[in-house]
Amino acid sequence: MIGILGAGAFGTALAVTYAKADVAVTLWGRDAAAIATARRMRRSDRLPGVPLPDAIDLTADTGAIAACDVVILAIPMQRLSTVLAQMDVRPRIAVAACKGVDLETLRGPTAIIADAWPGTTPALLSGPSFAADIARGLPTALALGCADETVGVDLQRTLSTPTLRLYRTDDVVGVELGGALKNVIAIACGAAIGAGLGDSARAALMTRGMAEMLRLAPALGARPQTLMGLSGLGDLALTSASPQSRNFALGQALGSGATPEVATTEGAATAQAALRLAKRHGIDMPITQAVAALVAGDASVKDAIQTLLDRGLTAE
Repeated sequence: MIGILGAGAFGTALAVTYAKADVAVTLWGRDAAAIATARRMRRSDRLPGVPLPDAIDLTADTGAIAACDVVILAIPMQRLSTVLAQMDVRPRIAVAACKGVDLETLRGPTAIIADAWPGTTPALLSGPSFAADIARGLPTALALGCADETVGVDLQRTLSTPTLRLYRTDDVVGVELGGALKNVIAIACGAAIGAGLGDSARAALMTRGMAEMLRLAPALGARPQTLMGLSGLGDLALTSASPQSRNFALGQALGSGATPEVATTEGAATAQAALRLAKRHGIDMPITQAVAALVAGDASVKDAIQTLLDRGLTAE
């Protein structure tokens, strides 16, 4: 049985795809009233238009998760440590499905899991994926990061479905950073489109943003080739070009002068965390710096773009 902590769009989408694959799944959400409604109506407001199969056990009781050998954590990165500290469950394996860097500790989700749940083997899922696509059964590929090869092989079999294909790697840091840093670049790309700067500007930001990702990741212990895979380049390509991405949508709103919708946007906090990591390691990340200033309200899109354009000319 698979347990999923977090009944947002992504957690619900995973529950739907596993239920369709005849896997017993328990989906936990903290809002008891919303969970009761979803259980009765077999619908979720977080995933409109998608029926919830009867095989999904919806619950607001953490005790129901205790029987699950594998628990997927579909919880926003900046709330992960708090939620885990409040949970009584201690699964054998915990798989993070969040993308970001903790703003307080500057660590990724697997380190947060290891601290909060000693004895639990941490892993994570990351890659180009929209919740609606997964729930509809559209083909999706994700990277599965797990330092323990034996556990990783078992997880790959357990968490793959006919429409959800997982690629395994032991480069956990690389998978974490690919999924986290691409959100920052997606905000920049959205801002460029929102400000009317065009697709050429977006392509430049994607490319130079990838260069920044490849400078920081090895300094933190990641393998560069991991960033060129699903959790880095693949996810960057998806989220830098679609308003379905919350990070792109945030940047687009900021770029056009609109008021951003209130939603969890992991890249906003990750920009601040990544900038602190870059300064700690002496790494130049101008796009990340511009995004951090933009989301903090310390710079306008015009100012941020001008700062990037005024930089000295260098070799690629």
